[in-house]
Amino acid sequence: MQKRVLGKEGLTVSAMGLGCMGMSEFYGTGNEKESIATIHRALDLGIDFLDTADMYGRGHNEELVGKAVAEFRDQVVIATKFAVLRGSDGSFTGISGKPEYVRSACEASLRRLGTDVIDLYYQHRVDPEVPIEDTVGAMARLVSEGKVRYLGLSEAGSDNIRKAYSVHPISALQSEYSLWSRDIEDSIIPTCRELGVGIVPYSPLGRGFLTGRFKKPEDVQAPGDARVERFPRFRGENFELNLQLVKRAEELAARKGCKPSQLALAWVLAQGEDMSPIPGTKRISYLEENVKALDIALTPDDLAKLDELFPLDAAAGTRYDERGMSMIDT
Repeated sequence: MQKRVLGKEGLTVSAMGLGCMGMSEFYGTGNEKESIATIHRALDLGIDFLDTADMYGRGHNEELVGKAVAEFRDQVVIATKFAVLRGSDGSFTGISGKPEYVRSACEASLRRLGTDVIDLYYQHRVDPEVPIEDTVGAMARLVSEGKVRYLGLSEAGSDNIRKAYSVHPISALQSEYSLWSRDIEDSIIPTCRELGVGIVPYSPLGRGFLTGRFKKPEDVQAPGDARVERFPRFRGENFELNLQLVKRAEELAARKGCKPSQLALAWVLAQGEDMSPIPGTKRISYLEENVKALDIALTPDDLAKLDELFPLDAAAGTRYDERGMSMIDT
C-alpha cells in the first residue's frame, strides 16, 4: 500500500482510506458483521485510515469502528469528528464549536471508540457563532493532554483555515471532492497547499453516482437510503443530466480497461500526493474494486480528457439540500 503524509506534523496514512459512515446510516440498512468484515479486509489490503464521526448513526458508527479495530488499534489511524448536533429522534439540531462542547464531545468519542487517543480529530462543520480560534484552541488543549494526536477541519473555507492554523497546525482538511464536485479547487486547495495542510476528499465517487450503478432514481430508493431526499443531484431532471456525465466516464473507463468508479478514484489520487481519498463502502466486493484504482496510471491526455468531460460545475444540482448547504463554510 502506498503511503501519503498529511500536513507538516507527520501524519502518515494509506494513500486511500475507508469511509465508514454508510455502515451505520444514510445509505441504506447496514449489517454489523459484514461491516466489520469489510474493515478487516481493508486492513488486510493495507488501508489503515478509517473515517467516522460522532453523528454517524448517533454514535453507533464510532462504536462499530472501535469494535472492529480493538485487536489492531496500533495498526490503525482513526479519524473522527465533532460539531454536528442531533436530537434523540435523529434530527439535525445545529452546530457547536463551543470550547466546553469540544471537550465533552471528545470524551464521548473516546469512550465509544474504546481508545485512549484519537489520531485525527476534525471539526465537522464550522460554527458561525463561535470564533474558530476558540474552537481550535480547545482542540489544541486535547493534543497537549494526549487525547488527540492531530487536528483537522471539515468543509472549512480558506479564511477559517488560515485562522485555525494560526492557533495550531492543521494536518488535514476533509471536504467533498470528486470529478463532479470540484469547487474547492478555486481557493481552498491553494490555501491548504500554501499552509501545508493535507486534503482528505470524501464522497470521491459522488455518493455512488460515479460508479455507474444507478440507472434511474428508483435504484437509489432502498430502505434507509437518504440520497434522493438529501442530495438534489439524485432527483428528477438532475438525475438524468448527471447520468449523461457518468456515461462519459464509462466510455473512457472502458478504453482504460477499468470501471468508472476506479477511473474516478484514480483521478482524485492523481491530483496530488497530499491527498488521501476516503471512498465509503460496507461491502468487501466494492472495497476490493476501489483499491484497484491505486494501480491505474492516468496519462496527461487522460487527465485532460477528464477535465474536458467534467469541468467545474458540471454536475446538475447542489451538493446538499438547502439545510446541508447552509452548513458549508465557503
